Amino acid sequence: MRRSSSVALAAAMTAVAVVGTVAPAGAVTGASTGRLAEVRSAADGPALNRAALREAIAVQPQDGAAGVVAEVHKDGQTWRGTSGDVVGGRRVEPGAHFRIGSISKPMEAVILLQLSAEGRVDLDGTVQHYLPGLLPEDRFTQPVTVRQLLNHTSGLPQDFEGAPDTPQDETIDRRTDSMTFDQIIRATLRPDGRPGPGPRFAPGTKQEYNSFGYRVAGKLIEEITGHSFQQEVSTRILKPLKMRNTATAVPGRSTPVPRPYLPGYLPRTSGELVDVNEQGGLPSSMTSTTADLDRFITGLFDGRLLRPQQAAELFTVPRGADGKPLPYANGSNCNAGPAKGTACFSVGLMYSPLPDGTVLWGKTGSDPGYRSGVFASRDLAKRAVYAIGTSSSDTSGAPAVAQRLALAAFAH
Repeated sequence: MRRSSSVALAAAMTAVAVVGTVAPAGAVTGASTGRLAEVRSAADGPALNRAALREAIAVQPQDGAAGVVAEVHKDGQTWRGTSGDVVGGRRVEPGAHFRIGSISKPMEAVILLQLSAEGRVDLDGTVQHYLPGLLPEDRFTQPVTVRQLLNHTSGLPQDFEGAPDTPQDETIDRRTDSMTFDQIIRATLRPDGRPGPGPRFAPGTKQEYNSFGYRVAGKLIEEITGHSFQQEVSTRILKPLKMRNTATAVPGRSTPVPRPYLPGYLPRTSGELVDVNEQGGLPSSMTSTTADLDRFITGLFDGRLLRPQQAAELFTVPRGADGKPLPYANGSNCNAGPAKGTACFSVGLMYSPLPDGTVLWGKTGSDPGYRSGVFASRDLAKRAVYAIGTSSSDTSGAPAVAQRLALAAFAH
């Protein structure tokens, strides 16, 4: 089983990320199937262009989307909207659940930052020290630190690097398979039938988005704590922030997205669209809602999860000996703003500058059938969360819906 990491959405997600303080929700309008639904905050005002936001999430034929759920907060005002399931003809509720993909990575980072504050792990300590024998010594001769795992400067290979691409029909048929961190690590570093990969670059010299580093980080969490990732994320993040609509994977089992849910579809080669909401996945696989992800980024930025020293890691991009951000290698990330081509990921998050000079921090995510994102300004005056249920297998580039939502949220 192979999982695509959703990082190509950066520009669009950045555009989408906005928020302010959460205001009480009002009534839902536009409830007919396949139509737009909207929730207004108690204090409507001119700052949010609600008509533009509604139009932004309306599914268009070229979007490769089946439905959308989104939430925007700006300077004390709140807007929530949905665009109905145009494939299955079902209504999408504002509280719809969806798969969050790599948005779980900041949660992994938070756990290790908390363990750092507790003195149980040193961010400058090495994988070779904490997990001896995990990295084959004949190929990985240089130390890789915990911080480098989290800020994508480890130079480790990508998930299943060198394996042939999985056909789309097989991806659909095997979507209920599950893999542990150990299984992913072994299949990547010590694959059957082909040589194992080596480093992509020397640790700490470049930045490249790397999901495999977070598989190692997940293994490290379980090794240090003696608990499953699911237990640690629930105890340290979900329960304290009252993220009651966020669910972790059940080890060794496939589970559907809880109802009400945002349907996500993948096409077979025959053209048949398959609702892929039921999946197995990874130990870090999770489902959530826009409201819960807003709770997460709010709690992350307002100090409820991390002490100041550890929280500073969220907003620090890696730099070289010359004091400049490291170059970004291999990919379409970190390609916006005056620092284009240099590191834009911190420990767990990524930054994206807006035209007005505001910097947003957050994360995108992708699972089969789903693309999502959550971003906010550091002062939490601007925040946004969105999820798209797909109707296409094309996950290249930023989603058109996200780009439109960004413009509607920030250009007025």
